[in-house]
Amino acid sequence: MTTLPSLYISHGSPMTALQPGLTGQRLAELASVLPRPQAIVMASAHWLSRRPQVGAAEAPETIHDFGGFPAPLYQMRYPAPGAPALAERVARLLDQANLASTINPERGLDHGAWVPLHLLYPAADIPVIPVSIQPGLTELNPGPAHQYALGQALAPLREEGVLVIGSGSITHNLHDFAAGYSDQRQAPYVKPFIEWIERKLASGDIDALLDYRRQAPFAERAHPTDEHLLPLFVALGAAGANARAQRIDAGIDMGFLAMDIYRFD
Repeated sequence: MTTLPSLYISHGSPMTALQPGLTGQRLAELASVLPRPQAIVMASAHWLSRRPQVGAAEAPETIHDFGGFPAPLYQMRYPAPGAPALAERVARLLDQANLASTINPERGLDHGAWVPLHLLYPAADIPVIPVSIQPGLTELNPGPAHQYALGQALAPLREEGVLVIGSGSITHNLHDFAAGYSDQRQAPYVKPFIEWIERKLASGDIDALLDYRRQAPFAERAHPTDEHLLPLFVALGAAGANARAQRIDAGIDMGFLAMDIYRFD
């Protein structure tokens, strides 16, 4: 069986589902060259928990975890099946890595999961297992190191036809909605930050990446809280040692939400 890459996807606004733009084009292109996965394990920035949880619903519901958007967005569904047996295996892998996890038999797919999956695999015919992330685990490890370890625990799944995806946003400062940025006037911190991430991923400087909040330019401006970058470390950890990072440029929405996608082989 072909070993699959792992992915990090910037999912952007929920409106990406209705107005996919360049992100939709890039994800469709990516799907066309990837081997078809047997299942998907998805770590979304919108499922946060104190300890790792693994979704084991047989038919995960489509969660519309947002407000104030057009009615057609709330009518959208992504009826992918679940995979309870695989969810149990995911939980065992996490437990073996001393990342005590719990099974959540009811968890559905939040917009950080179903919006990019709708663009990547619109037929919704591949089983999806959601996994939560844990920002701010000060009593254990800093968030990036913890999520990197979680990804490392999931790495064996890639040899079993499972696609591991982290879904967040390479920059995510929603305070900038009111700052007047646009496609014609980009926030000055976005390019320095995403270029630093690209350089460190290209050189395999894991230590710097795990310490990005101190080392990356404008880190706290790009991520006032880091839950939207943490899925990057899940994908990076799942990629294994010496993984090659390929940046896929999907533009910068509204002048401040960079939509970078990364493929790790």
